[in-house]
Amino acid sequence: MQCVVYKSLRQFDYYLFVKKDDGLTRVPETLKTLLGEMHEVTELALHARRKLAQADVLEVMAQIEAQGFFLQMPPRQGTDTAAS
Repeated sequence: MQCVVYKSLRQFDYYLFVKKDDGLTRVPETLKTLLGEMHEVTELALHARRKLAQADVLEVMAQIEAQGFFLQMPPRQGTDTAAS
């Protein structure tokens, strides 16, 4: 799946993954309003063996297919169990 990743210029560290062919057309207007202006960061080929830094690639692909986008938000503070 060819994917385009956008960074929100309003919400710090929020990234929106969409299918290249769809662009932002399947993203709800309310989410677009929340995220504000978007800047295209990169284009990726998503597949089962690809590793992503903060998300499971299969979950990303499933959400893009089902709802038209995947929203990556910054990690929540205090959820790192490795430090325990």
